[in-house]
Amino acid sequence: MSKADQMLAILWLIKSHKRITAKQLADKLEIHIRTIYRYIDALCASGVPIIADSGHHGGYRLLGQFHEAPLVFDLDEQKALIHASAFALEAGYPFGDKLNQAVAKLKIYTNQEQLEQIHLHEQGLDVILPQADAAEASLLQEVEVAVAQRTTLHMHYQKGYYAATEARHLDPYGLVCWKNKWYVVGHCHLRQEIRSFRVDRIREMSKTDMTFERPIDFSARQFILAGLLPDSDKPEDLVSVKITGREQALDDLCGHWYMAHTLVERTRHEAHFQLQEKAIHAHLPYYLLSYGGTIQIKEPQLLIELLMEITQNLHDHYASARID
Repeated sequence: MSKADQMLAILWLIKSHKRITAKQLADKLEIHIRTIYRYIDALCASGVPIIADSGHHGGYRLLGQFHEAPLVFDLDEQKALIHASAFALEAGYPFGDKLNQAVAKLKIYTNQEQLEQIHLHEQGLDVILPQADAAEASLLQEVEVAVAQRTTLHMHYQKGYYAATEARHLDPYGLVCWKNKWYVVGHCHLRQEIRSFRVDRIREMSKTDMTFERPIDFSARQFILAGLLPDSDKPEDLVSVKITGREQALDDLCGHWYMAHTLVERTRHEAHFQLQEKAIHAHLPYYLLSYGGTIQIKEPQLLIELLMEITQNLHDHYASARID
């Protein structure tokens, strides 16, 4: 066991006994009694109110109604928690207030030297992500609680920007943060199947008196990914896409989260992908437009024609706007 684990074990043993001696602690943890004394001193220095009673029935005990364990983390663990909280808060983590409280508590229970190091590491890392607004954060909290309590939700959901809202009942199985957007995945009573819904498109929501059983081993993360990544079980539906261009542009293209899963072969100035035809129609040409003249499509002809059509439509749109 590491030092931190042993100190935490000592704390829990003291907490679970009315009184316990150093020898009893040493015997239970199979460490030297002098080590017990050092760890007790360290726990006291971190703010734990441990009382040592002398005499025949003496031993260590906790003062009063102390129930909160100190955060017995080493500096690297503290740094990791501070950095992880920065990512979570920027991603719109729904319980940000509690997370800030936890970080503040971590700083309280550390020593001065570690606290100075924590501040240095905290100042050295920043995260910039689009944050959820207050209304969405409130919805996320309600959804997360409903997931944990397995409570059916009633919501009014807007599928598109101009679509009318639809009333639905949803058994929420899990929350997923994907590309800076939050999704709730669950069983839709209206469609009678598992669906995903963007939380920022929920216009109204309330809990019901109904409960549900979550499918065993269901993963909301895997459900989202299965709907995004190409289906490797259907190779007959795949279309060959070959792209040439500058090496750095191809590096960036091949590193894209979706394109990396479709890459077949790569040379210095050419990349060969296999994608489903629906992906070529849906989003690939719009993504490739951002590369401008740094890449060139060799095949398929369908993709070339789609790019030409999109750019022509853009040209016509802005040309007519300029005339008006």
